[in-house]
Amino acid sequence: MASSHDSDHKCACAGGLSRRGFLTSVGTGAIGAVATAHMASAATADAPVETIDAGAHVTVALLVNGTTHRLAVEPRWSLLFVLRERLGLTGAKAGCERGECGACTVLVDGETRYACMTLAVEAEGHEITTIEGLMHGEELGPVQRAFVEHDAMQCGYCTPGQVMAVEGLLRTTPSPTLDQIREGVSGNLCRCGTYAHIFQAAERAAELKRG
Repeated sequence: MASSHDSDHKCACAGGLSRRGFLTSVGTGAIGAVATAHMASAATADAPVETIDAGAHVTVALLVNGTTHRLAVEPRWSLLFVLRERLGLTGAKAGCERGECGACTVLVDGETRYACMTLAVEAEGHEITTIEGLMHGEELGPVQRAFVEHDAMQCGYCTPGQVMAVEGLLRTTPSPTLDQIREGVSGNLCRCGTYAHIFQAAERAAELKRG
């Protein structure tokens, strides 16, 4: 009976690739790949890299609800963090903080944006509107009044984001259909399931704005 060594040898002589030859070629290829990657990383290491200290601050001017605020922020801070923790505008809520729930929705140049997914430095030079900016003194805005009229809330945590989503929709579509309303608030989740009331409130808000 032929040994495994002989079997490998015969297979290789027949023009095929022996098990030993296969393992050898794989090992050689792996070594070559590692060497290539090492040379590439060594070349990259010589290139200048710009770094920013973790605690470094930059000065930005944010136009929020008609007022310009000049403040120092870290480049990594989200607009949501700055609104809540630096400007005291807590209407925008911190929910998922990864762009899924919509509780932090604000308007940037009249369009809905997730504040948790927007860097504060990105917002400089743009007009930011939070739910606080929809009020006239102590008087609620049309969308806010419509939400109260139609009891479009339960726990209320998602309500500011829902209101801002409807506000953004009505600024571009003054007389939306039900399907357009559904699409307009589709990026905002309500864990209490008050969607039917939210849709009714949006229709009422459109009437109030037109009237």
